[in-house]
Amino acid sequence: MQTVILQRVTIVDMNNEILTETWFEHGTVPSTSLAIGWSVATYPVGLREFSVVYDKRENRTVRYKVVDIEIDLTQEARVFRAYLEPQTLIIGQHDIGMTA
Repeated sequence: MQTVILQRVTIVDMNNEILTETWFEHGTVPSTSLAIGWSVATYPVGLREFSVVYDKRENRTVRYKVVDIEIDLTQEARVFRAYLEPQTLIIGQHDIGMTA
């Protein structure tokens, strides 16, 4: 079984008005042993124009909590999804530029 790790990212402007919401896929792990409340260590997310990407400029890691786990029983191949705590990114403050 595989578990897809997803995170909802809301992109807002400086006035805190929502421009878009998207799901960022952190990757797939060959395990179903994640639980709600556990942490996932990964790179922080940032913006490259309006695309959500990893912010690897400082080579630091952050921890996001698993807030929900889902299994899709409607498909032949069972799919597990682990949802991380949502993040809000502000245009102009979370831009990482084109070189990161």
